[in-house]
Amino acid sequence: MSSAAQSSFDLSFHHISSIDDLGWFLAVEGGPLGSGQRAARVVAQSRSSWHVHDGTTVLHARARSRSLDPRPVTGDWVVISGTDDCLVESVLPRRTQLTRAEAGGRSAEQVIAANVDVVAVCAPATQANPRRIERELTAIWSSGATPLVLLTKAETADDLDAVVGEIAAVCLGVDVIPVSSATGVGVEHVRAQMGHGRTLALIGPSGVGKSTLVNVLSHAEVLATAAVRSDGKGRHTTTSRHLVALPGGGLVLDTPGMREFAPWADGDGLASAFADVDELAQRCRFSDCAHATEPGCAVRAAADADEVFAARVDSWRRLQREQAWLARRNDARLESAERKRWAAMVRSARGSARP
Repeated sequence: MSSAAQSSFDLSFHHISSIDDLGWFLAVEGGPLGSGQRAARVVAQSRSSWHVHDGTTVLHARARSRSLDPRPVTGDWVVISGTDDCLVESVLPRRTQLTRAEAGGRSAEQVIAANVDVVAVCAPATQANPRRIERELTAIWSSGATPLVLLTKAETADDLDAVVGEIAAVCLGVDVIPVSSATGVGVEHVRAQMGHGRTLALIGPSGVGKSTLVNVLSHAEVLATAAVRSDGKGRHTTTSRHLVALPGGGLVLDTPGMREFAPWADGDGLASAFADVDELAQRCRFSDCAHATEPGCAVRAAADADEVFAARVDSWRRLQREQAWLARRNDARLESAERKRWAAMVRSARGSARP
């Protein structure tokens, strides 16, 4: 973070007067703190260090040990010690945790944000992709946070009501709010999602206006922004995750744009995001119906009758396959790690038994 950006970022916390303003009263505490230790919240992260706020000021912190596990992410509550040379001793239990599968087809879990109350999927009103939104909602339902969909740049849509209707059809049980940072439409509806100590996280690809929305909510230029490229793709102006305190209470967490989004394996999240498909599946004649050629398949019958629903079913199936693959890969990785651990223990035991 540049010095200018750091200065603007730090200023967003000038009205924080206690640790409860950061949401401490909502946290899941992990036991008594040791002498010289105190709790703090991670407000920004880099590769090997963090910025934390202890209710008094923003501090730069590094890990006490290389073996610190889990590694803190923005939104985490951590135990710290020291002042000028602040050390992270441990990470406190997470109340909610938003994750995805690491980009590039790896079978590893990436934690995007922790301890957030609401996660908003941001998509431009003129280019909202229902299939991507379904993916993101699957991850949010799994996180424990409340999902929300924001259709940004609402002023650019020719028929905003039609867009809202199309997206709402795949967002069962989720509020869909058109938002314009340019005109102010919907901004107060977003602000209403927060309150004292509550945290809203924004996710979505680059160029959808996440950082601009944070600045509008903050009444200040706390995050850098840039125009969308001539080819319509967004520019990566946010390169790390920042937690920003808003005037009047509440916090918002901005995330870097993500070109791909694969939810981490979780059947509950998929069932919530596709509650309509899941309900139909319960009506199939056979409990183990694969929704392919089996007679009495309620899912296939509904898909044959409705082209829009058929596309949703295809998305559901694709996510099922991806999550099954991730689960198999993760199980194989854990099994391999366990075999290596036992092999190391055997080698160690043999070495200590030698005269």
